[in-house]
Amino acid sequence: MKQITPRDFYLNEEALKQLKLVAVAYSHVDRADFATEGAYHAEVEVEERAEEVIKLIEKMGIPVKGYPANQYFFTNILVDKPDLVLNLVDTVRGRDSLQPAIPGALELSGIQYTGAGMRGLVIGNDRHLFKQLLLAHDIPTPPYKFIRDLRSKVPEDMGTPLIVKLNESGGSVGIDNRAVKETQAAAAAKVQKMIETYKIPVIVEKFIGGPEITAAIYDDGLKKHIFLGQKVFGIKPDGKHEFTSLESYEDLKSYRYKVPDQAVIDKVSPLIARAFDVLGHRDYAKFDIRWDEETNTPYFIDCNPNTAFGPDKGLPMTEVLSLHGVEFSQILKSMLCKHAKYLVKSNAL
Repeated sequence: MKQITPRDFYLNEEALKQLKLVAVAYSHVDRADFATEGAYHAEVEVEERAEEVIKLIEKMGIPVKGYPANQYFFTNILVDKPDLVLNLVDTVRGRDSLQPAIPGALELSGIQYTGAGMRGLVIGNDRHLFKQLLLAHDIPTPPYKFIRDLRSKVPEDMGTPLIVKLNESGGSVGIDNRAVKETQAAAAAKVQKMIETYKIPVIVEKFIGGPEITAAIYDDGLKKHIFLGQKVFGIKPDGKHEFTSLESYEDLKSYRYKVPDQAVIDKVSPLIARAFDVLGHRDYAKFDIRWDEETNTPYFIDCNPNTAFGPDKGLPMTEVLSLHGVEFSQILKSMLCKHAKYLVKSNAL
């Protein structure tokens, strides 16, 4: 596979000099806003990640400041009037579904920001909705059932095994070591427990047992750059199936990445580019894909429009980029150049 170099990404040093202040927005995390300890701990690292991004921007000579997405966020933004908001907000008041509030308010205020807009975040935080859109555009996703409340049942014709997920979540929240079930009855019991715990709908999905692919995509305004990493699992969370559970994040042996076979890359890459557009994503995103080895079918199982964004090599997007010889700082600088160029054009009108 061709190695990516910094020259492959859009850069515009002159436009970059026009940035007088970049705001880095990140989630305000309060334990009271999260249903479980696991959901809370999946989010607590966001301030540290934002600080790492801030330091990288400072090294570029660009004035930068961090802004937690709390009740004072929009007041502070309106007072400081940044040229650009780097939107790293994962949750608002502990809810993924409230993410669109950030781009919504920024658009209302006429402030430029990075990442997906309202539409992309609404779709990306609703597994039922993004699966419907994928199917409508001939992008494979496993058979599934959306369950709003306990009046809905797990269909008997879906087959097994099944995996039970929250309809709204990120970072494997709700996917524990026992998420994969071998019977409809066991899946139904898991559905009941999750709805009672999290108070939001769930989906029951046919578990695809083949290799899992993490796809990172970055759109520099001129070209969509796609990077794929295949997970090589070191453990099976339930002793039988290979998948990433919330608990397995703490185990360094849970998985590592390798570059997929070229046949997989060739088949999956056009679908990733299409899904990126269909789902309303912007700048960057991450997709999780299961490869059915019997049919050579890539099944899209998750999308993350504003996936965890930072230099930490433990972050999936950053780890996949590193697999291809790409540093996070290269993507960050290119994206700032891209938006600085838009800012220059806007000011010239």
